Amino acid sequence: MRLSAPIYHLKRKAKRLARDQNIPLHEALNRIAVDEGYADWSLLAARHAAANPAAMLLTRLRPGDLVLLGARPGQGKTLKSLELAVDAMKSGHRAFFFTLEYTVNDVINRLSAMGVDYARFAPLFEIDCSDAISADYIIGKLALAPSGTLVVVDYLQLLDQRRENPAVSDQVRTLRAYARERGLIFVFISQIDRSYDAATKPFPDIGDIRLPNPLDLGLFDETWFLSKGEYHDVRRANLRG
Repeated sequence: MRLSAPIYHLKRKAKRLARDQNIPLHEALNRIAVDEGYADWSLLAARHAAANPAAMLLTRLRPGDLVLLGARPGQGKTLKSLELAVDAMKSGHRAFFFTLEYTVNDVINRLSAMGVDYARFAPLFEIDCSDAISADYIIGKLALAPSGTLVVVDYLQLLDQRRENPAVSDQVRTLRAYARERGLIFVFISQIDRSYDAATKPFPDIGDIRLPNPLDLGLFDETWFLSKGEYHDVRRANLRG
């Protein structure tokens, strides 16, 4: 779909229209949608979500959520996490990318390959490639992060690779509590076990997550699995409280 401006700009335009003409916001949104060639805003939003799966997934998330994003190598999990970060920043939120796999230049090059100008988002985006990444380290870096900030951790199985770090289960529990307290959204990139066979099952699932150390997967509010760039099995757990 081709819009005259990014959807977040259209929303701002609708808010100004509603204010300037003293009309309800939903009416202003519908007028904007008609100008874009759609019958109403709901149809425009639905078409946008279908064309941009990351944006659709982001709308499902609430401050305090933990997401597990799993895939075999080369199936698009880093790309999907960066798409989520970009969409969060387009909405005015900050984003952090903690990675034990890539360098800063690697991440910037990934963004460039996606057609994203890193300089545009640099004030909202922090890339951290420290070898010291762990729950405590991440919490220290997020001390000033506002509610709604999206945090990508790349990747789950490396959190307790260093012997001095707590067990991955303890770290995820710590980050879950911190996310709830601060209203942050965490996306954990996860490896899938090598035994997973795409020829017999099109998408991996919970049973295919590689767990070298014990971890309660019920700590995650959403679990997303990728294969060939497509996602499957989006789940909301009843874990809030």
